[in-house]
Amino acid sequence: MPRAKTGFVRRRRHKKTLKQAKGFWGTRSKNYKNAFQTLLNAATYEYRDRRNKKRDFRRLWIQRINAGARLHGMNYSTFIAGLKLANITLDRKILADLAAREPETFAAIISSVRAAQKQQAA
Repeated sequence: MPRAKTGFVRRRRHKKTLKQAKGFWGTRSKNYKNAFQTLLNAATYEYRDRRNKKRDFRRLWIQRINAGARLHGMNYSTFIAGLKLANITLDRKILADLAAREPETFAAIISSVRAAQKQQAA
């Protein structure tokens, strides 16, 4: 029985890897060994950054909400505490969008938060 070599299986695997590495710089997209190593690193960055993206967006939303709240004389922490008192269950993504795109609606939310805070203080 003849010896079985990898033959077309290896070629297919290499072609698949090189296709994934298309657009990488220099031999990182041409040479299989370099392309494979680069893809391994890229996979770890991809995994890490899918999680970091969530952190980054949350930070952005908080900054936008804080900016919108400060326009009405309130800071972020008192605004969020007031939302809980007023039983308003909008998440930060929606609140940031309202603060940036619909200031009138955001102002109405601020006024309801202020009313809830006054009611709780009295």
